[in-house]
Amino acid sequence: MEEKLREGMGAIVSEDGVTFRVWAPNAQRVFVMGSFNKWNDESNELEHRADGYWDTFVEGAKTGDEYKYVLLNGEQKLSRNDPYARLVTQSNGNSVIYDPYKDWEDHQFQIAPFNELVIYEIHIGTFNREGLEEDQVGTFYTAVEKLDYLRDLGINAIEIMPVMEFAGDHSWGYNPSHPFAIETAYGGPDGLKHFIFEAHIRGIAVIMDVVFNHFGPSDMDLWQFDGWKEGDYGGIYFYNDHKAKTPWGENRPDYGRKEVLNYLRDNALMWLDTFQCDGLRFDATAFIRYMDHADPHNHTELKEGYAFLQSLNSELKERFPHKILIAEDLQADPVVTADIEHNGLGFHTQWGTGFAHGIKRVLLEVHDRHRNLQLVVESLFTRFNNDAFQRIIFTESHDHVANGSSRLPEEIQPGEADGEYAKKKSTLGAITLFTAPGIPMIFQGQEFLTYGSFSDTNPLDWSWQANFNGISIMFRDLINLRKGLDPALIGLSGQGTETLHFNQETLVLAYSRTHLDHLENPALIILNFSDHERYDYKVGVPFEGDWHVKFNSGWKGYDQDFSEIEVSSVHTGDGIEDKPFSIVINLPAYGGVILAK
Repeated sequence: MEEKLREGMGAIVSEDGVTFRVWAPNAQRVFVMGSFNKWNDESNELEHRADGYWDTFVEGAKTGDEYKYVLLNGEQKLSRNDPYARLVTQSNGNSVIYDPYKDWEDHQFQIAPFNELVIYEIHIGTFNREGLEEDQVGTFYTAVEKLDYLRDLGINAIEIMPVMEFAGDHSWGYNPSHPFAIETAYGGPDGLKHFIFEAHIRGIAVIMDVVFNHFGPSDMDLWQFDGWKEGDYGGIYFYNDHKAKTPWGENRPDYGRKEVLNYLRDNALMWLDTFQCDGLRFDATAFIRYMDHADPHNHTELKEGYAFLQSLNSELKERFPHKILIAEDLQADPVVTADIEHNGLGFHTQWGTGFAHGIKRVLLEVHDRHRNLQLVVESLFTRFNNDAFQRIIFTESHDHVANGSSRLPEEIQPGEADGEYAKKKSTLGAITLFTAPGIPMIFQGQEFLTYGSFSDTNPLDWSWQANFNGISIMFRDLINLRKGLDPALIGLSGQGTETLHFNQETLVLAYSRTHLDHLENPALIILNFSDHERYDYKVGVPFEGDWHVKFNSGWKGYDQDFSEIEVSSVHTGDGIEDKPFSIVINLPAYGGVILAK
């Protein structure tokens, strides 16, 4: 296995030295210089192989040595970082020889079943900066300090915003300068390996966010790498015509060139194999399969990009059948998660912004009389290819709490994210999220009412977790119910959803969730989207017997501003609303209850 892994590109470490291999089809000569040869740019020349590949073995070169390639093309003498460098001194510095397989051990970890996943999205640079100086960014090591907290919260999967080396120390990560290098400011590849190991031993999967729709746009040695270009385009790694254009520059990879496809494939394999990530979240896949900025009214398909995604997903599914492949496509297109055999792209699931937009519109409406309960129903019943878990659902993500938007409590009650309405309405959104069909995801700090907008320079304020520990406990309770830890509520991890009660006047919605293998254990959810407590409220149900309240948001243990609604169990009565039975229950304002038979 190790010998197989050591094949490939870049700086390949062996016992006596290092093999350097690079693709530069337009270079006439290629050299490697570094600390191992006192930066002599002529002492170690690479031999030309077929298809524009070059390689050489340098005896005595070792892990930790810095290096660069020198490429001669006509009168051009270019100094370039290794496109496959696993580590760089900084985004505009030198490549560093790094053996990714040193101390490599299989964690034997397997991600939870997709219908039991609860994802927590984090940004390493801001997630935990406790104890650091003001100008320091968070690292993989500081993030590890919060893993026990996430485990206790019930999280079983972490999605990390991109950590490929980018320009500077502050970034969202969607501007990769060196796609194979791990951001130095975050702790480099050793830090990432440490983080993933520590997550795995706590039962938490790690999903990596990858950017294959563009590179850069700054501090990018891939640009005109070997000196060749057409016009002012990017050379061998990029399209050199109108297909190069993206919202981030003219920097779209050339999906029609086999060497570029190999480069992207090798990158995906690095995350899943070398670093043992448990899945990938592909950023902005619409910009891979379309040329025209994913304009929904003017699609021009990029067939090479479409074929690339199909080919890559096919291989990844075969090699890593238990790992999850997520698309951020944002087009609500079922083809993204359709089977490749039916000309789909083959992703397991995709981000669905429709849920967030619908629920937020309902929660942000100031007056009850204008609140449209139908938007909640539409959010609940959207699915792709008749599979509820082919979509990731959320009320907050990095995109939805920035770019002119704020955290949900902040938008509900600007300047008072800790206000009564902000607390009640935002947690009502959470109840809806964790009881809706789909794979739920929350964004860092959402579980303790984080305020303001997301920024890559503002750290998460962990003092709010202590201040709103009750809200965190509510999230913990919802997460554990959602994962099916209580067999009586296994319906929350099932495909079945049925609307039982819809009343636009009272703003009460009731629905059931069922697991096809456990139809005898449905979960019953009753939500009140109004600012009035509802006492002795009657709801028709199709199931007879005693119902026990497993969750009640009207408990002051969650927060002193919440309604004190006491309810523990109810018994079915005569039928109502075309249902054979009914229950009578009390409901908190802007809250809800979850019941099990």
